[in-house]
Amino acid sequence: MPTPRKKSAGDQSAAPEPAAAKKPAPKKPAAPKKTKAAKAPAAEAPAADAPVYDGPRGNYDLVVVESPAKAKTINKYLGPNFRVLASYGHVRDLDTHKKKGEAVAGIDITNGWKLRYTVDDGSDEDSRGRKRRSPKDILAEIGREAARANHVYLASDPDREGESIAWHIADELKLPTDRTSRIRFNEITKTAVQAALAAAGPINAERVAAQEARRAMDRVVGFPLSNLLGKKVANRLSAGRVQSVAVKLIVDREREIEAFKTEEYWKITALLAAAGVPVPWTADPAKSKILAKKKAEPAKPVAWHKPSEEDTVGDPDEPAVDTETSDAPGEPGEGGPASGASDKGGIPTPPPGSFLAELAKWDNAEPKLTNETQADAVVAALAGVPFVVSKVEQKDRQDRPLPPFTTSTLQQQANSRMKFSASRTMQTAQKLYEGIELTGMGQTALITYMRTDSTRVSNDALAAVRTYIQTDNRLGPAYLPAAANVYASNKSAQEGHEAIRPTDVTMTPQRAQAAGLGGDQLRLYELIWRRFVASQCVPARLKVTTYEITAGRGLFRASGRVVEFDGHRRVLPPVGKQEDAELPLVKERDVLNRLDLFESQHFTQPPPRYNEGSLVKTLEKEGIGRPSTYASIISTIQKRGYVTQDRGRFFATEIGKVVTDLLVKHFPNIMDLKFTSQFEDELDEIETGKFKYKQVLDEFWGSFSETLKKADTEMPVQRELTGENCPKCGKPLQKRYSATTGGFFVGCTGYGDDPPCKYIQPRPGEAEREGPTVTDIPCPACGKFMVRKTGRFGVFYTCEGAPECPTTMNENAEGKRTVTALPTPHKCPKCEKHNLLLKESKAGKKYVGCPDSKCGYMGDVDAEGNPVKPADTGIACEKCGKPMVIKVAWRGPFLSCSGYPKCRNAKSINAELKEKLKDIMPPTPERTEKKKDPVLAIETGETCPECGAPMKLMKSRFGPGYYLGCSKYPKCKGKGKVSPELQAKIDAATAAAAAS
Repeated sequence: MPTPRKKSAGDQSAAPEPAAAKKPAPKKPAAPKKTKAAKAPAAEAPAADAPVYDGPRGNYDLVVVESPAKAKTINKYLGPNFRVLASYGHVRDLDTHKKKGEAVAGIDITNGWKLRYTVDDGSDEDSRGRKRRSPKDILAEIGREAARANHVYLASDPDREGESIAWHIADELKLPTDRTSRIRFNEITKTAVQAALAAAGPINAERVAAQEARRAMDRVVGFPLSNLLGKKVANRLSAGRVQSVAVKLIVDREREIEAFKTEEYWKITALLAAAGVPVPWTADPAKSKILAKKKAEPAKPVAWHKPSEEDTVGDPDEPAVDTETSDAPGEPGEGGPASGASDKGGIPTPPPGSFLAELAKWDNAEPKLTNETQADAVVAALAGVPFVVSKVEQKDRQDRPLPPFTTSTLQQQANSRMKFSASRTMQTAQKLYEGIELTGMGQTALITYMRTDSTRVSNDALAAVRTYIQTDNRLGPAYLPAAANVYASNKSAQEGHEAIRPTDVTMTPQRAQAAGLGGDQLRLYELIWRRFVASQCVPARLKVTTYEITAGRGLFRASGRVVEFDGHRRVLPPVGKQEDAELPLVKERDVLNRLDLFESQHFTQPPPRYNEGSLVKTLEKEGIGRPSTYASIISTIQKRGYVTQDRGRFFATEIGKVVTDLLVKHFPNIMDLKFTSQFEDELDEIETGKFKYKQVLDEFWGSFSETLKKADTEMPVQRELTGENCPKCGKPLQKRYSATTGGFFVGCTGYGDDPPCKYIQPRPGEAEREGPTVTDIPCPACGKFMVRKTGRFGVFYTCEGAPECPTTMNENAEGKRTVTALPTPHKCPKCEKHNLLLKESKAGKKYVGCPDSKCGYMGDVDAEGNPVKPADTGIACEKCGKPMVIKVAWRGPFLSCSGYPKCRNAKSINAELKEKLKDIMPPTPERTEKKKDPVLAIETGETCPECGAPMKLMKSRFGPGYYLGCSKYPKCKGKGKVSPELQAKIDAATAAAAAS
């Protein structure tokens, strides 16, 4: 089963004019009057086997969605008169190969921004070298079903990108407009799906144009800039209209931190109580002066490393900060003295009946105590002076609930409350939207569409949540406002969208958990449910109290607040710094008892680095990109080596700074936040018709293309000679940048010579890197020597005569070598181009395979290693018609299609087939008693982040070591890393097993 191809991060192509269809009846659509199809953009010609719509119709309608999970959920509601297929995201994209006359691959700019689409035929392998089901295969399946269906409903996601996907499917398959409709729903419930069918209509041409304009824009910016950086800086770099601005934000913050000068300051805090109130406190002069633990040191650079979920968790000692409700992207006091309420500086908690007041003024001015001497002078001047209450102020304040979640606010709150990364949040929300298998309910969608910037809530949902609040025994009428709370949406919010909310408010987190929801899905669902219910509760009522106390030349201030009525906070308490404690009752002109006087040392802190929540907030605030793309942007800038994340904070790498500086200098408009935000608005306005697609792109391309030509000649190459020579070949050494490490290295300039010199100078304290070494081990095929190499899975060997001789060996941890590929004289029977290789699997089974991955042929061998022709089973594959053959796996024989890997059909051999094929059945492999690994029996004590089930130890397939896997595998594929404590248990068990 292929995984859904991800939606692009807002980078599609040109403005189509999709064909429209008249609104049909929802159940048995009558063929309405055919409308004339508008002109569509240039695209590849349809496949020769594209469906022809003149055959007999079936007794069903076809619904096309984006994901198989959504298809499974919708199937529940539609019944036998419908069939539901998944497109797995995008079915076609702009061609990446430039044709003659194109300034940018896939777009003919000079002829009116004509777009050239292509459909992936699956000829390329995925990242693990496996074949996959291609968009061409998926389109062919949709086309076959569409040809037999009465009516086709395109039900991709209800946003611009979903509209674009629907148009691509209709355009590529040439679906007739009189039998094709577009339907949209924000939630996958029976009511919503049936309402969508009743309101079926044409594809929205303006919405498609807005999305395709965004794609074209990102292509004409991204491709040329990425190619330029590849020439001038390093290979595998990328740039883009949005991602480069996101990197600039992090780089600018890094530079602020580097330039920050730490300054010392002191605070004076009095511990006070009302006269006559007994408070158990004994002043200790030795403890009244509190020194800072350590002076803030300049931040050390963090080396780039592959992003992992652990990096987003953050520092457990760092207080939670709600970036959604605070303008500061980090802890209080950035860039200067922190406020007294947020920075106690080691001052002890006041005992009951007392309170703390901080020096707010000295000689009627703000106190500026920059050293210990000045603080001592103030304390000395306060000796013996009375502390008199000069002002008591009490105010009532309302704390209003926040609106239900949008994509951006969901990402921010999931990060601040649960330390979820943006990608983890969106992946989990996607599953909740598409549907989860729940006990007694089947596949059930729990939330509405999670890519939205609207806070609108439907009238039905408002009525339901108000009924829930009024009747719930934990809330009741006191928590229900007289009228529903209404919230303003962002000006760019797409019309018709709703906020993220539960599809059924009566499905409480407790009910969902009882039905089997767990792990990340339960935690995120509970957050969404609570936020939605809280958004329709009454405000919390707070009583804020402030005391001003005069003491000699000083004025002290104390503040506190009390929650009189919790309101919406009963459902969703705030995160981060809570209200100050309640102050004891005092009156104006009361003389207070001074129990102690503290002087505390502090140092100003640089502005905090961005975390995922604060970066998302800044991107949204500045109008950079779309909230639905933030997760992919954050992932991309880390993979490219521009930034790295450590303990929840982003650090700019050396290459990130270099690339940012080059782009700012040569492309100031692209990197300007206001320009980028304004252009984002123009792209949005294409949907409303205020701006024309071609006009917007022409206006941009005119100046950008000139800037691009100028930068190609003026931008310097970021490589410089060090003045040293290579110790291996004597050629000059050169400083170069690498996207792999995010930094620079010093290597030999003879890298591209024949033969190449691959010397890389070790960094200070680093051992010299071991390169390929020719050994004295003879190749079993040609007699030349084997070359020892080290890869990510350990030591392996290749023949000195490679690629002519493809022999390879592996070496295990004990140093034992195994031949893993050996050339044979036998031609591949499938492609007849290459000689087969004799290979050995990790389980020790020998087989032959074609060295051409596009061919993919594999076959069994006899004891001597000669290919064995599969026996004729007389059974044809029901999917492609090719003969089925018997193959043997560790579980035993099974039937597999001879068209593998193009056709992956396989089936087990039951008792009936076993009797039919008994004369040609291979012997069942002898089962050997497996040695039990004592390590795997260790209890982990961990629960799965996906479903909440216990985790167990699993042995890694890719080398020594273990990882945590869900005990419900393969139903749940949750994984985790081994903690240091668990690793200690593993080491002890391994040592005990070795000793025995």
